[in-house]
Amino acid sequence: MKKDASQSPHIIFPALMPLLQGWLSYLQTEKRVSPHTFNAYERDITGFFIFLSHHLGQSPVVHDLQQLRPTDFRAFLAKKRRDGLSPSSLARTLSAIRAFFKFHRRNNILTNDAISAVTAPKLPKRLPRPLDEQSARKTLTDVGDFATESWIADRDIAVLSLLYGCGLRISEALNLNRRNIPDGDMLKVIGKRNKERLVPLLPVVKDAIETYITHCPHNLPMDGPLFIGMQGKRLNARVIQLAMQRVRETMGLPASATPHALRHSFATHLLTAGGDLRTIQELLGHVSLSTTQHYTDVDTAYLMDVYNNAHPGAKD
Repeated sequence: MKKDASQSPHIIFPALMPLLQGWLSYLQTEKRVSPHTFNAYERDITGFFIFLSHHLGQSPVVHDLQQLRPTDFRAFLAKKRRDGLSPSSLARTLSAIRAFFKFHRRNNILTNDAISAVTAPKLPKRLPRPLDEQSARKTLTDVGDFATESWIADRDIAVLSLLYGCGLRISEALNLNRRNIPDGDMLKVIGKRNKERLVPLLPVVKDAIETYITHCPHNLPMDGPLFIGMQGKRLNARVIQLAMQRVRETMGLPASATPHALRHSFATHLLTAGGDLRTIQELLGHVSLSTTQHYTDVDTAYLMDVYNNAHPGAKD
């Protein structure tokens, strides 16, 4: 039985496997990208090489990569578009290809500047979708109503409290170990690319965590995960996403009301209350201030939403 080419990429392009493996190793060891990003980039480049094997009519080698023209890259993107890939996924795929060529140019392995002539698809500007303060607070209290056991209710409340009260990403909260919870009021967080930051640990968040630890029937060693599932292993993000989905459906919130929306809410509500943009950048762990500046647009939209729903004159 003939194997699917997509399942055996090394058969399709053996000459390029050292380049692929070297780049993937760089992503893991030096760039320290997330597992999600790593897998997506690996699929993107593998898919590109498989396309080239058909596009060129032969198994591609390094010389072929050096001779590619802008039309070759555009042909690949056009095929992915015909296959139904969304504009955002196309942009990510192009970003992966650019990063691959940039890495090997920097290491004097291959040079091809044709990729710079290919433009990414224009994406609509999408603002973060925060919850209003009342909905955010109610989410934290109501999520426990759907738990099968009381300690699980305490756990889910503690996780969501970290997202809204400290602005953590869900992966950052679930990667915490028991020993990471401080005696004081500053929590050390390991963010993307293993970058550390300090965030204030509000008393209400700390109380929620301590309540969970007290009621958890499993042993929680100091060097082990803080949040665990029914089997005592580190909690999977999908469990919290499903819990949030149940709350969202009960409260009639939009599909954008995900666990990550609580992080958006943290930033937006801080900004609305007069928080400094630079401080919010540090609390969120954003590398670039431009990323945090999106919340200035959210802040305006949020204030207008409050106005339109609360001010009597807006209903005239």
